Amino acid sequence: MRLHRLTVTAFGPFGGTQEIDFDALSAAGLFLLHGPTGAGKTSVLDAVCYGLYGAVPGARQGSTLSLRSHHAAPHTPTSVLLELTVAGRRLEITRNPEQLRPKKRGDGTTRDKAQTLLREYVADGPQGPEWKPLSRSHQEVGEEIGQLLGMSREQFCQVVLLPQGDFARFLRADDQARGQLLGKLFDTGRFAAVEERLAELRRGSQRRVISGDEELLRLAHRIAQEAGDSPDARDYPLPHLTPGEAGVTGAVLEWAAVARSGARERLDVALAAVHATESAHLAARRHAEEAAELDRRQRRYAQARDRSEALAARAPERAQVRERLRRAHDAESVAPAIDLHEAADRDRQAARAAEQRCRALLPPQLTDTSRNQLAALERELRQELGGLAAARRAERRALAIGTELASLDQESRADEETIAEAAEWLTGWTERRLAHQRLIDDCQDAATRAEHLAVRLDPAMRALEAAQLRDQLTGQVEALRTERLRAAEEATTAQTHWLDLKERRLRGIAAELAAALRPGEPCAVCGGTDHPQPARAGDDHVGRTAEEVAHAAYQDADALRAEADQRLGELREKLAAATAGAGETPAAELAACVRELQREHAAAQATGAGTHAAREKLTHAEREYEQRRTQHEDAARRAAARTSHRDALARELSALQDELAEATRGAASVAARVARLERQVTLLSEAAEAAATHAAAAERLADADARVADAASRAGFSSPQAAADAVLPEPERSKLQHTLDQWQAEEAAVAAELADPQSQLAAARPPAHLAVAEEAVEAATSALRAASARDAAARERCIQLDQLSAQATRAARTLGPLRAEHDRVAALASLAAGTSADNERKMRLESYVLAARLEQVAAAASARLGHMSAGRYTLVHSDARTSGRGRAGLGLHVIDAWTGSERDTATLSGGETFFASLALALGLADVVTDEAGGVRLDTLFIDEGFGSLDEQTLDEVLDVLDSLRERDRTVGIVSHVADLRQRVPAQLEVVKSRSGSAVRHRIDV
Repeated sequence: MRLHRLTVTAFGPFGGTQEIDFDALSAAGLFLLHGPTGAGKTSVLDAVCYGLYGAVPGARQGSTLSLRSHHAAPHTPTSVLLELTVAGRRLEITRNPEQLRPKKRGDGTTRDKAQTLLREYVADGPQGPEWKPLSRSHQEVGEEIGQLLGMSREQFCQVVLLPQGDFARFLRADDQARGQLLGKLFDTGRFAAVEERLAELRRGSQRRVISGDEELLRLAHRIAQEAGDSPDARDYPLPHLTPGEAGVTGAVLEWAAVARSGARERLDVALAAVHATESAHLAARRHAEEAAELDRRQRRYAQARDRSEALAARAPERAQVRERLRRAHDAESVAPAIDLHEAADRDRQAARAAEQRCRALLPPQLTDTSRNQLAALERELRQELGGLAAARRAERRALAIGTELASLDQESRADEETIAEAAEWLTGWTERRLAHQRLIDDCQDAATRAEHLAVRLDPAMRALEAAQLRDQLTGQVEALRTERLRAAEEATTAQTHWLDLKERRLRGIAAELAAALRPGEPCAVCGGTDHPQPARAGDDHVGRTAEEVAHAAYQDADALRAEADQRLGELREKLAAATAGAGETPAAELAACVRELQREHAAAQATGAGTHAAREKLTHAEREYEQRRTQHEDAARRAAARTSHRDALARELSALQDELAEATRGAASVAARVARLERQVTLLSEAAEAAATHAAAAERLADADARVADAASRAGFSSPQAAADAVLPEPERSKLQHTLDQWQAEEAAVAAELADPQSQLAAARPPAHLAVAEEAVEAATSALRAASARDAAARERCIQLDQLSAQATRAARTLGPLRAEHDRVAALASLAAGTSADNERKMRLESYVLAARLEQVAAAASARLGHMSAGRYTLVHSDARTSGRGRAGLGLHVIDAWTGSERDTATLSGGETFFASLALALGLADVVTDEAGGVRLDTLFIDEGFGSLDEQTLDEVLDVLDSLRERDRTVGIVSHVADLRQRVPAQLEVVKSRSGSAVRHRIDV
């Protein structure tokens, strides 16, 4: 990283814009940044840090509002521009912090947000060399600069900007802080990543081993569950094991083998018990089957006797059923005639009821009319209906004419309204058109007047601003004139007091010289060694300190007077310019004139803005005029044509109304008369048809009476009613026949059962004890089932144990390589983490690499430290533990060549600590620069610390710093030491004044 240019504006103590050319200062390789206390030397370093990181070093960090200079003009924005080269890229960073500025209108202030701009110099741009903008985002710029520099703001301030009081921080830092900085500079994060990766691999392999052990233990518990509460399981219980514990695999496999052996022994015992219970069960079943057969035959023979007695008791009932079936069979020949008679009777009754309903709807005079008379009346009414067809057409035409006439009347009223409205609107058209034209002319005149007023308004406002500034500056000039007179008086008083003290001191200078005389030492004036009568100081004697204080007070007072003169001259120049712009016109009068112009301009501008709208209104009114005129003419033409058509329709309607009055004969309309006639025709037709249907049904009933009487006589029944009573429905007849057939089948079965010889022999034997035999079978079955269950359980237990043992064996084989891998990875991870017994110094891998880097840094620093300390001190790295139980770290010790002992850097004196820290910082920069992929640090700043060095050591330190130019590196020294101004030719001086600090470059060739 190399700095080229720094430009600050209104930043810290710098009230204006100051530019620092680092390229010119860096040409000598070593430059001095000096100035009085509080002038702003450290603010230069703050600006560099703020340009890079958007924040100042931590010790001076506060609100961004505090970065703004109190000496800056209110409208001058605070900004920092830094141009540098880093990682081979030339960049320009511009930062404006958040700040308050006066409002552009009105009183008070407004807050401007922080802004950042990053640009890159491109030598081969499209139009030649140019600065190419990269980003305006605070976050993007911060990330880009952070990646290029490779260090945070705190690390940058510790390695590049060594601020006041922080020289020894890195030298005396603890191992952790020193390791963080070195790790960032040397990019050793990959070694930490290796440690983390090994730790992850160890955790992963440990999880896999524990998972495998858990799987083995899960299988062991399942084996224990399958083994059950057996003597083997009780005598050899499953040991208590923890996943990850040594010996899990062997213990589980050994215990599984014992469980399998016990399960096979229990299977052999269960199989022998099954064979014994099967034989007992077979004998019990044979005995039970014999008893069941004897019992069955005895019960069947007894049931056959009971059924025979029951059949004999129901013999009369069977005779009645046979007789009922016979009569039903005889009545089957009469049934069709009976059905016909019943149907004819139902039809006659229905026809008579229908005829009565139809006659009830006829007029009273037609209730008893015969069927032929009703038919004649129906024919007459149908002829009358035929004659009304023409009248119905005339009625429909009359309705259509009425509808059309109503529509014509509605259209006439609408056209009359249109004609009246159009005529009324057209009457005032000329006046409206002239009003629109006048409005357009007024708007155009107002727009022209607004342009003239705008030309007058701008100089009036400038004159008002000048008058206000004139009045303000007049008061300031008067106040500053009074202040200048007071400063001049104070300067004169201070000068008089200083001259008085100086004169008194000169009168008593002999006393001062006499006070320095010592017996035997030569006098500084005469050279004599005898001092018989040395002068004595009087009561009014003034010492050198009092004179210097008075002189400083006089200089300060004179500086205040000069500053007041300068400020008064500047204000007078501004007042003259403001008076030239405003004249002698009072500001109130100018303000009233401006307000009047603004009011007139706003009114004219508002009126002139309506020109377009006025033209649009005129165009709209002209279009409406044409529409109204066209509507008036069209409505008049339609009204004339409509009058003749309405007269023709009225004549046609009158003729149709005369025709309809003849056809309706008192009805409301022809349709009403037609509907009434159609209703009468329908009633007469239905009554005649119902009378005919009733007569036909009566004839069919008489014929059915004769037929049913003849059929009943031939079938042997005394009357048709007797035959009807004998008829049975088919379902009932089938049911009675089925009952009779069942009785016959039952008689045959009972006879066959009673005649069976085996049944007769069984009935003669004693009763069988079936319950006892069945109980014996059930007991044998239960015993066999229990034995079979024990056998199946034992067999299933053996199968499950074999399967689980096989699974455990496979899991153990899989777990073996995993456990070996875990042991290997765990050993590597422990070694890298510093927890292994093989790692004697308990150093982590990253710490080991950083220790090697720190050895390089110490070696590079020792070369310069030896030169600075005249060969006395040497820096060495120490990897000893920092405490009794701690790990070896990144320690730094110093070897004292005078005593030959190695001691801690905290034992160095202030001056020794300074040049040791300086040598370490320079050595760190060398190693970082040489490290491939590291950050090149071409610019270093050393803030204070040289005052603690004696003259010889200072020469040696400067020789070391001067040698840095061989590596093209620049070192900036920030110091108050006066000797350095004579020793360092390239200087940047910061000068302070009441108006703010300024920088001066001085480069002696």
